[in-house]
Amino acid sequence: MTPEFVTGFFLEAMKTAALLSMPVLLVGLIAGVLVSVFQAATQINEMTLVLIPKMIAVGIALIIFFPWMMEVMVDFTRNVIVNLPTTVR
Repeated sequence: MTPEFVTGFFLEAMKTAALLSMPVLLVGLIAGVLVSVFQAATQINEMTLVLIPKMIAVGIALIIFFPWMMEVMVDFTRNVIVNLPTTVR
């Protein structure tokens, strides 16, 4: 294993992790901003009000994006396993 290979593998793993987390994080961010705007408009200062809509939004996002996320994870894992003989040398 060369340092270039380890660095390349690490970067590919980090890209995959960021790609997998991005849809769920963006949905949580959008839900949080919308609830915060609602709170600011109505002057409701309840801190726990943000939690439930964000949890619901993230849960729905996971249900919607899970097939795509699973496909990305399986492809990454398949590439790692297929390239394992080359990696060991």
